[in-house]
Amino acid sequence: MITEQVLLLDETGQGIGTAAKAEVHHANTPLHLAFSSYVFDPDGRFLITQRASHKKTWPGVWTNSCCGHPGPDEPIARSVARRLEDELGLAGPHHPDLILPRFRYRAVMGNGMVENEMCPVFRVVVTTDPVPNPEEVDAADWVSWAEFSESVLAGTRAVSPWSVLQISELTRLGPDPLAWPVGDTDELPIAVR
Repeated sequence: MITEQVLLLDETGQGIGTAAKAEVHHANTPLHLAFSSYVFDPDGRFLITQRASHKKTWPGVWTNSCCGHPGPDEPIARSVARRLEDELGLAGPHHPDLILPRFRYRAVMGNGMVENEMCPVFRVVVTTDPVPNPEEVDAADWVSWAEFSESVLAGTRAVSPWSVLQISELTRLGPDPLAWPVGDTDELPIAVR
């Protein structure tokens, strides 16, 4: 069995080693590389997902469409496409658009578990419905982006802590997610430029 690895980062975004994904998240989680993706259909509907209830971090929490960790030496856009297929059954080809290249966050669960990531954010447009992998996702639903983002920012819809922060930044880019400007790849963490 292959052990999935994540890329550890220093404060400048340079790679400084790897760690087993299954062992990297704990009360002292080191800074590491991840990504978040926001999936839309051609009409601008957003795909929200509920994390599987047996996940180690934020089980059962509603969140953005898909998250993941690029493997060592794996191009980040390829990792986005890989996870969309693995988690949501969304076969490609995918053309992820980099939207927030410098997003970073740290969040602590009630039990002390920490997420600590440099986490570029991508937009992906798909023309098919998801077929969620129950190992990763408990539920998925297409929703209006405007209604969803407004309810998250108003505090009336609970989502993952990283999604709250990301949605705050994404809404500043304009009301139409299909028209958000693409980010600059030179602003990605050094490890994936």
